[in-house]
Amino acid sequence: MSEAETIAATPGPPVTMTQLIRDLSALGVTPGMTLMVHSSLRSLGWVCNGPDAVVLALQSVVGEAGTLVMPAHSGQLTEPAHWQNPPVPESWWPIIRAEAAPYDPARTPTRSMGAIADAFRTSPDVRRSDHPHHSFAAWGRHRDRIVAGHSLDVAMGEGSPLAHIYELGGWVLLLGVPHANNTSLHLAEYRADFPGKANETQGAPMLVNGQRRWVEFETLAVDSDDFDQIGTAFAKQTGLVNRGRVGYADALLMPQPALIDFAVGWMEGNRRRIERI
Repeated sequence: MSEAETIAATPGPPVTMTQLIRDLSALGVTPGMTLMVHSSLRSLGWVCNGPDAVVLALQSVVGEAGTLVMPAHSGQLTEPAHWQNPPVPESWWPIIRAEAAPYDPARTPTRSMGAIADAFRTSPDVRRSDHPHHSFAAWGRHRDRIVAGHSLDVAMGEGSPLAHIYELGGWVLLLGVPHANNTSLHLAEYRADFPGKANETQGAPMLVNGQRRWVEFETLAVDSDDFDQIGTAFAKQTGLVNRGRVGYADALLMPQPALIDFAVGWMEGNRRRIERI
């Protein structure tokens, strides 16, 4: 959606940082909170000062005693044989493996994370974790704890930023996006036992002893197709989801540990064998 289309689609006055702070507080975001945010800028309506205003509003509400986290994933560095949206010709795979720039937390762009997450990634005092595919960016009191130790064998399981948020009793905020975007649910996939759970071979361009290399590794094959079902069931069965509006976006706020625990049980009771290509 272009900026002109966003302006035309905004049903009232422009959204301001002052309004965002008020709306976030009314939703239940509080000082000191550890908050994982998934967001869509255009869903908020036209925002004065764009994504930077959203980042500053979030930081203002959680405060220096709080911690803000956003995904900073770089799907363009994954194994090209697995690409689906869109796929690339098989003849391209070795070229991509040989030429893709190595992951660099300071430089590697995100892919499909949205304008707010990308603005946050490059904001002052934000630190990004080291996983070449599933990195997270964090700011605030628990920043260093959340991004530390994010190695290849961790991904989105135990020892990952998602697990650290769980340990800290963190929260998840969905701003204008569905549970399909709720990355925390991948931690439940690591913890749950369900039919068809399996690893896949992945790869990434990395710097190893100062040299660029394509590094292969095993990681859990994850699937988000049922995340919307899980989120709907969690809200209905627990009553733990705060619903409201932030700007013009529908917003959901929920405790991450309760969500993960519920999702583990849901997956174990409802998932069937997943057919993978």
